[in-house]
Parts: sequence; C-alpha cells; structure tokens
Amino acid sequence: MTTEPDCPDRTFSFELYPPRSTDAEAALYASIAELVAAGPEFISVTYGASGSTRGLSLSVLTHMLRNTEVKPMAHLTCVGSSYAEASQLIREFLDAGVTSFLALRGDPPKGSSEEDDFLGDLGSAGELVQLIHRVQKERVPFAYNDVPGFPGAKRLSSGEKVTIAVAAFPNGHPRSRSVDQDIDTLLAKEAAGANLAITQLFFHADEYLSFVERARAAGVVMRILPGIMPVLSPRRLERIIELTGEATPLDLQRQLLAAPDAAAQAQVGIEHATELGRRLLDGGASGLHLYTFNQHEAPLAVLRGVGLVRDSTTPPPAPRQKEPA
Repeated sequence: MTTEPDCPDRTFSFELYPPRSTDAEAALYASIAELVAAGPEFISVTYGASGSTRGLSLSVLTHMLRNTEVKPMAHLTCVGSSYAEASQLIREFLDAGVTSFLALRGDPPKGSSEEDDFLGDLGSAGELVQLIHRVQKERVPFAYNDVPGFPGAKRLSSGEKVTIAVAAFPNGHPRSRSVDQDIDTLLAKEAAGANLAITQLFFHADEYLSFVERARAAGVVMRILPGIMPVLSPRRLERIIELTGEATPLDLQRQLLAAPDAAAQAQVGIEHATELGRRLLDGGASGLHLYTFNQHEAPLAVLRGVGLVRDSTTPPPAPRQKEPA
C-alpha cells in the first residue's frame, strides 16, 4: 500500500474546459454550482493550444473567484510563448487573484509535429514552473505579518506562495523512452518548484499504484493525485484513447458496446470509475481528480459511490442522451 503524504483528509477535485458557445457557458456555470456545492479542494480550467482560449479560461477562473469559495487552478502551457509573453500571461492570472497553476509543456499546435519548433522560449514544464515562481516573487517579494502578543508589531516574511501542479504519466508519456525517464522528469519538475502532481487518466488501479511506488522510491515527495474520468459512451472512449494514446481498456469497451442504450452506457461508465476510485483510495491515494467533460452528474455519482461525497436522497438527473465527442 502506497500512502500519499501531507494530506490528513482524502480530497477530490475537478477539471473543466472553457465553454465554446453561449449555451455551453450557461450549462457550464450550472455545473460549476453543483460541483462547488460538493466541496472540492480545487477546480482546474484547461487552456487551449497556443492560448486559443485565454480569455475564456480567465473568465471561468474569475467567475469562481468572485462567486465561490473554491480555489480555481489555471492551466498554462509552454507552447509558442516567449519569456516576455509567458511572464505577462502569468502576471495577468496572478493579478486576477489566481494563485494555483497546472504547468504543462503542451502538445504541438494543429498541423505541427514534434519535429517542428513550436515551444518558444520555454522548453519544458519545469522551466514554466520556475517562471511562475519568479513572476510571483517579483510581484509579492515579502509580506508583513502580525506578531502575536505585540499589538501593532509586524514581522517580515516571504510573500504569498503559489501552488504549482504538474502532469504525471502512470503509463508513460508518449515521448518518453521508459517509466524511469518519466520519473526522472517528475523529479526535475519537483526540483524546479512543483508541489503537486496530477496524473493523466488511466483505467486500472495498479497502473497508478505501481507508478507512485516507483516515484517514492526515486525520491518524489509531493502528492500525486490520480486523474480519472467516468466514460459514458463508446464514442467518448474512442475520443479519449485518440487524445491520450492510452491502451484501450477492452473490458470497459465491451461493457459499453453491450449496453442497450445511452442510460445503460452511462451507468457502466460510472460503475467502472467508482470501482477504480475505490481501489485507488484503498491503495493509499490521498484523493481523486475527476475529468468532468463539463458535466456534474457522473463525477458526483462516482464521488458518492466511493464515499467522498455524502449520498443524497434525491437521485441524480438522468444522463444526457447525446454525449459530446
């Protein structure tokens, strides 16, 4: 059993992406209200390739800052940015009140490949982690804190710290040569100042648990949150495999294909994610990070199933009949 450090209570968190239309925006904010009510540790918001959703991402983040008590986490990537541009973007998020980030290298823009020069001045997520810390230190180099027992007295301390998460890959990054290289990369990100890792999604608990065991043996000490997703249709599973390069989970695929309708498919996906979540928590994971597809019903059903959210006397709404790709 691999127990995660520095987390007395098991937590949960969510990932959202910016809305693509006015109708999607209204649906997203309704889902945010439901997700916030469950009490997550944080909610992260993705950032489109080459900054394509910059304004939309910031809008969702500031909505949460103004209307909820939940900490929003901004995704940032290295793709196509100079140091000056990246610094300006980081400062923009920090000035808006965002102090949690997920630092990612990012994928090549559409039409580009790994052989093309697409990264800009920042060559890795570790360099982006360092830059976030540097920009924050320039903004808030120190703070004055009250001294207990001495009214009016102040003590000088370092400025407000930021939370910087990075990605981890239990089944290996598509560009890595081995799991050892993935763990070395994770160690380098931690050395650069990362203080949380979130995994790419996976489908079997042993994939995460063995990865964490190897990471701990190599010296990684930060929390490594498992990222999971309720897969509610065969079409969504196909899309996930296409985007992540993960091996197709044949047992889940067969069950989804055998289900007679969309509601039954959704139930298969929820039950699979719930069982996965139970095994992760039983194995020592400090919490679960759920990829939501901007919907709240299935992620909350999973959290109720694993006992991280109290059950409700009101049944969850029926799954949507039409799933997004």
